[in-house]
Amino acid sequence: MPSSLIDLLLTRSSAPIHELKEPAPSGEELNTILTAASRVPDHGKLEPWRFILYRGDARVEVGKKLAALAESREGPLPDGRRNQELIRFSRAPLVIGVVFVPKESPKIPQWEMFLSGGAAAMNLTIAANALGYSTNWISNWYSDVEEGRRILGLAPDERVVGFIHIGTYDGRPLERPRPDLGTIVSDYTGPWEG
Repeated sequence: MPSSLIDLLLTRSSAPIHELKEPAPSGEELNTILTAASRVPDHGKLEPWRFILYRGDARVEVGKKLAALAESREGPLPDGRRNQELIRFSRAPLVIGVVFVPKESPKIPQWEMFLSGGAAAMNLTIAANALGYSTNWISNWYSDVEEGRRILGLAPDERVVGFIHIGTYDGRPLERPRPDLGTIVSDYTGPWEG
């Protein structure tokens, strides 16, 4: 594990979901992770996010419902595709859904509230990593489908920020290419002139 926060941030990577095993955080560790996740910029103190824990047998039930939904949308599924849906939420021992909960506000735009949810998901991921767990943040097809969101416990006006899969990973995540700062950083030179 990295020795400092900056080392953790500079080496953070996602573990393969199918290789996340027990143990997963629980009890006080899980409370610490969720507390860190909720300590994010939140203009107006609106708490425009919430967390759903998918663990134990609930993960298997979600998989059955997602497989049935996929089949209702696509017709009979080949075995491999059906199995893919059946195990969606049971590959890792814990999945935490980060949900955007829109709030009415005359001052704070919805996009800013959604970004606060993204910050909550990132804090959750970093907190889990800091405690020695590995993570993988995804959304997937069911996040954009009304019935998929309902199956996953979201209200009609709520949206998925992400599903954080958490567990213990014995391997070393493969490093992927990262952005070249020279292509994504610039000094301000005036208004955009396309």
